[in-house]
Amino acid sequence: MTETLTLSPEVLAKYEIVIGLEVHCQLQTQTKIFAADANQFGSEPNTNISVITLAHPGTLPKLNKKAVEYAVRMGIACGCEITRHTIFDRKNYFYPDLPKGYQLSQDKAPICVGGGIPVSFKDKSGKTVERTVKIHHIHLEEDAGKSVHDGAATDTLLDYNRAGTPLIEMVTDPCIGSAEEAGAFLTAVRQLVRFIDICDGNMEEGSLRCDLNISVRLKGATEFGTKVEVKNMNSIRNVMKAVETEFPRQVQMVENGETILQETRMFDPETGETSGMRMKETMNDYRYFPEPDLAPVFISDEWMNQIQAEMPPLPRVLFEKFTNRYGLSAGHATTLVDTKDVAFYFEALGAACGNYQAAANWVLGPVKTFLNENNDATAEQFPLSPAQLAEVIKLVESNQVSHTTASQKLLPVLLENPSLSPLDVAQQNNWLQNSDAGALEAIVDEVLAAMPDKVKEFKKGKKGLMGLFVGEVMKKSKGSADPKVVNQLLGQKLA
Repeated sequence: MTETLTLSPEVLAKYEIVIGLEVHCQLQTQTKIFAADANQFGSEPNTNISVITLAHPGTLPKLNKKAVEYAVRMGIACGCEITRHTIFDRKNYFYPDLPKGYQLSQDKAPICVGGGIPVSFKDKSGKTVERTVKIHHIHLEEDAGKSVHDGAATDTLLDYNRAGTPLIEMVTDPCIGSAEEAGAFLTAVRQLVRFIDICDGNMEEGSLRCDLNISVRLKGATEFGTKVEVKNMNSIRNVMKAVETEFPRQVQMVENGETILQETRMFDPETGETSGMRMKETMNDYRYFPEPDLAPVFISDEWMNQIQAEMPPLPRVLFEKFTNRYGLSAGHATTLVDTKDVAFYFEALGAACGNYQAAANWVLGPVKTFLNENNDATAEQFPLSPAQLAEVIKLVESNQVSHTTASQKLLPVLLENPSLSPLDVAQQNNWLQNSDAGALEAIVDEVLAAMPDKVKEFKKGKKGLMGLFVGEVMKKSKGSADPKVVNQLLGQKLA
């Protein structure tokens, strides 16, 4: 076993890490990929099963058309070439929790080939890096069941509910060079699968899982080092931790003259360390051959066009639209396109109120606050429709209600009573601002007359007193004065 040594920055700087990712996304179809069993997380163990899932003799698989469509959606989103004529293969690898004893997957003709996903991340120096992580292929396959080690020393419980759940496996090229880039890619994948409605992206529940393939080599070298696979990571942070752990471990072995084995390792989230699990199988070990019980899949032009027509706009397309057409900052646009429901709500709100910057401020402020405080609710669950919230924004933009009053007083009332009219609520509670310069001028004169010493100090250069004057006018008007008009009048009279 390699000794634990502290490697100097100079030694580590001689090497580079090469990472390839295998990302498994469970497709959120109603049923499994080759059977009519419910595809549902959280059910009682061994309830979503049938004779097909349990591989009883004489049963035959039947391909779920929706699973194929979802895989094609991902291929389109990633700019892949779609394989229009494809087949399934048997992967003869023993899974104790897959009753058939083999897995139906795709080997020679994966459904999507090539493509890539643009990512943006900050490197260790804090510099923003933009790259496109290249995808080797995406293939369809079935998930295995789940082995449960319930504290027993010798017994393993098997839950077959997950067996047969449709998966796409995304295999990147070995082109990722840091933990930050790996994290950015997984973040982009999670955003993308949620945007196109094929997977909920929940890593804690295993809907989105990732295996790391890591090797190291001297900088400038062209040949890859020996690849090590790391499994058992249920968060993006753990993937990044595993990269940070595995890089110095492998560099240390090379420096010590040790041989790195092609093995599968487990990641322990408690310690952040990896440990050997088994030697990695080679392709010959899987003994792939075409699945004889499934007909080839042919994606016609008509079917392809239908899938493309049902694609929602992608995050990067919306980002360009929000920045170029609506004039939002890159930071605001990035946050708004993080989830599709928020992006769509913002766009509808901007169209309804006619001011996209104001719409962005409200969505990123009060709306997001409400969603976060309500168990990360979706924008569809926000009590006010875009048209209703637009009425509030219009009251603010027309100076009828101050932004503070609108966000802190008016909005909470409307969230409790969405059917009420914003204007009616503001009127009933005397929250409408007084913008009548003539009426406000008398109050301003009264305030200044009552504070002659402060007026003299202001005119001698103590400009911070302006806030005092505005505050007194607001008090006398019982909060109804329009601050903009008040500031204008005070500016004129104190000049």
